[in-house]
Amino acid sequence: MALSFSRRLLAWYDEHGRHDLPWQRSPTPYLVWISEIMLQQTRVATVIPYFEKFTARFPNLNSLAAAPLDEVLAFWSGLGYYARARHLHRAAQKTMTIHGGELPTDIDTLRALPGVGRSTAAAILALTMDARHPILDGNVKRVLARYHAIPGWPGETRVAQHLWNRAETHTPHQRVASYTQAIMDLGATVCTRTRPACTRCPIADDCQAYILGQTSQFPGSRPKRVLPSHTIIFILLLDSTNAVFLERRPEAGIWGGLWAFPECPLDQNPVAWLARTHGIVAQHLVTWEPVRHTLTHLHLDITPWLGRAQGLNQHAITTDKPKSSPICQRDSMAADTTLWYNPRQVPPGGFAAPVARLLARLNIYPLGEK
Repeated sequence: MALSFSRRLLAWYDEHGRHDLPWQRSPTPYLVWISEIMLQQTRVATVIPYFEKFTARFPNLNSLAAAPLDEVLAFWSGLGYYARARHLHRAAQKTMTIHGGELPTDIDTLRALPGVGRSTAAAILALTMDARHPILDGNVKRVLARYHAIPGWPGETRVAQHLWNRAETHTPHQRVASYTQAIMDLGATVCTRTRPACTRCPIADDCQAYILGQTSQFPGSRPKRVLPSHTIIFILLLDSTNAVFLERRPEAGIWGGLWAFPECPLDQNPVAWLARTHGIVAQHLVTWEPVRHTLTHLHLDITPWLGRAQGLNQHAITTDKPKSSPICQRDSMAADTTLWYNPRQVPPGGFAAPVARLLARLNIYPLGEK
């Protein structure tokens, strides 16, 4: 009789699994929580340097909760999906005020924290307390969907429930932490999305997808959809020192809480719009070619409009209520939501990827030359 799924997986993990990831060296609930949030939709190799810098600056819940959101976003900048960072910050503050500075050990209480879903909560408790809670991240979904030849896209409720049932069945009562890491490692290093290394897999002998020769068919793909596109104008406005005018985006919407260039409505003249909304007299220098940035649900075609502020007293600038944007709901904005930033200096907070790229281009071409 073949060894059980979990026993084969644990034997493989002992010899071939990953044992020295940064969050494994001292697997406290806090560090595992940070790693699990960062690893959502992000590869381990990408996460490691961000994790090390983030936890060096915010080594515990107290330091994260006490930090300004701008600083948290700055240390997250480039990792993407910025709602994760905002949720981390809010969850840390909630944990300090409601849970006495300790992450809850009850899974339902832990799941109530911002940004902590069922699988994330289960992973935190399993990896740090050896508590028996099944997980179902992207790697685990792929392993189980192939092993049992479960058809359909895991994002569908019916398919997800089937996978949760299988995850519950396979999770052992002993060595839960090792098993949890093992099944994640198997999906990340052997049962990969493309070209899985089935000949090295410890569970290949009775993997249904492998037996059928259909590993590429499982799990099922997300139904295809055509992403809509949306055009926006970013105003890259320079003062006499080549500092650039930025505004903080509201938390609700795309790039919430990050610093970005002002977004001019398409039906407005940027010079007139700047004068009306910010009281700034500007001279148009050049318009750069549009750049495309693709989000999970939308293509953004960004036209950078470069201008020079004329006769500006920076300290006299006040923030008016901007117009609403199709991609960002703008409510009232506080007085600290605009600033002048020198791209050669330390960032004031987090930047979305296209903003960071345009700032880098400004650093090379401060006067807008192509």
